[in-house]
Amino acid sequence: MTNYFELYDVPVSFHPDLDIIKKKYFDLTRLHHPDRYAAGSAAESEDALQKTALVNEGFKTLRSKMALTAHILKLNGLLEDEEKYSLPPAFLMEVMDVNELIDDLAPGDAAALRHAEAALNDLEADIDQATDKLTQSYSPITGDTELLLRIKDFHFRKKYLLRIKERIGKFAAR
Repeated sequence: MTNYFELYDVPVSFHPDLDIIKKKYFDLTRLHHPDRYAAGSAAESEDALQKTALVNEGFKTLRSKMALTAHILKLNGLLEDEEKYSLPPAFLMEVMDVNELIDDLAPGDAAALRHAEAALNDLEADIDQATDKLTQSYSPITGDTELLLRIKDFHFRKKYLLRIKERIGKFAAR
């Protein structure tokens, strides 16, 4: 697995300096751009394409809170691709109320839709606040696995809420 922090030569952090990331992105893109290797061999061109793709994927990952969290968890061996995660029952009970609001939505009922969206946004804000508090206290030097596992739990809660948001979006689009 590629460590995008190493690729971009920045410290591991849930809150990387986005200005530095952007500058490094442009530097790496210029360095590895396939056009620079157009006169070279096919192997050099292919290598440049692969490096450019890696730089682009790293940029996308380091700028997205969800992708960044997943990346750090994977680097620490705490997250697998397509992992099935059991969310806490208390959280699922909270979300059940929002799901019931969505299930009860009638076409054209804008007030009920806004109510369901507000309930979901409140849950999401609580998760974001708790996650931000945890990620602010993270240090890769200490390697606090327990803290990372708590961050992982909130990561999966957020993913769950995003799926519900998609469901609301589909309902709103009708």
